[in-house]
Amino acid sequence: MTGVSSDPLLTRRIRDGLDRICAVMRADQWAIAGTAGLNPTQTHVLTFIAGRAQKGVRVGTIAAQLGVSQPTATDSIAALVRKGLLSKKSDPEDARAVTMRITQAGRDIVRGIGLVITATERALETLSDQEQTELLQLVIKTIRALQIAGALSPQRMCVTCRYFRPNVHKGLTAPHHCDYVGAAFGPQSLRLDCGDHEALSLSHEEALWRSYTTEFPELNTGYDAMDIASRSNLQPNEVSSISSRGHAGKKE
Repeated sequence: MTGVSSDPLLTRRIRDGLDRICAVMRADQWAIAGTAGLNPTQTHVLTFIAGRAQKGVRVGTIAAQLGVSQPTATDSIAALVRKGLLSKKSDPEDARAVTMRITQAGRDIVRGIGLVITATERALETLSDQEQTELLQLVIKTIRALQIAGALSPQRMCVTCRYFRPNVHKGLTAPHHCDYVGAAFGPQSLRLDCGDHEALSLSHEEALWRSYTTEFPELNTGYDAMDIASRSNLQPNEVSSISSRGHAGKKE
């Protein structure tokens, strides 16, 4: 993984390739949505809300996360409510607002969608574990760049979470640590959408990213786990749980 490309033709070729992959993914999405009696946008709305447990999600949040207009999100939600897959509830934090929650019928649909193996997944399975892990890290880097550019709303990724401790364990198998579950994990387990995610401020997020990328010499800025602790909103006992690089304590 390198820093910044200086070859615009290479960038264009990659974009063209991604366009072709996206075309296949869109066909996959239409096929899956069709089997569930939905369109792709309704499928995205349903799976997005399913990942938010019972907290409920406002329409504006759904539209922002999925990158669609609020009227489009509203129309899709109305269709899902009519099908009995979503229900409307008052927002416990604001009685004037309404949140959307998934019903059991909606969860059954999402579970069925998750079991479908798409053409894109079959193609990805031809990559080795190492290639898939490298691709995942490049996808994370690209998503982060889109977030910084304002082209994508903030995602609930490990690399932007206050519980993420990158590169605090020795070895390449499981160098990272999640303070929420108190366990080490490897780069192949980095999550793009975690229900337990807690966002950092922009400055702390930048420090976390630099610590995460210290595995890549060209991006090494010298940050380590103690830098992250001192720059974040961690409580004193949490800071002390990271005693040194290579050791992290379990979350209380």
